[in-house]
Amino acid sequence: MEPLSLLSTRKKNTATKLTRSSRLFKTIIKAMQEKKGEHIVSLDLRKIHEAVADFFIICEASNPQQIRAIGEFIEEEVKKNCNEVAYKHEGYQALQWVLIDYVNIVVHVMLPEPRKFYQLEEMWSDAQREEHEG
Repeated sequence: MEPLSLLSTRKKNTATKLTRSSRLFKTIIKAMQEKKGEHIVSLDLRKIHEAVADFFIICEASNPQQIRAIGEFIEEEVKKNCNEVAYKHEGYQALQWVLIDYVNIVVHVMLPEPRKFYQLEEMWSDAQREEHEG
């Protein structure tokens, strides 16, 4: 469970209230869609007290090269459109699961096998789930 380890080292920013209409949220979803991310799901964690973020946004990539392409494109688009850089990112070495932490939104770009194994959607089943067309 290595990629989630960084989440315990920082606090959610409660000053900034994000919604699914927020520019950051929309930019991440659009970047995933443009790079052909599959099975895109957002989890609204705002009503879950223990949650480390307001949203998780998860997508699948069919191979390690696509994971890199999606992750890097998300970071480029967010910097260009929202003037924000990730608090932290990890997983670009192994390219099984790239995690990009924007504090209130945590992005997960995963191969199908790790996604099935870690079952983030089930782990956070109390969250409101929304699917986004890929």
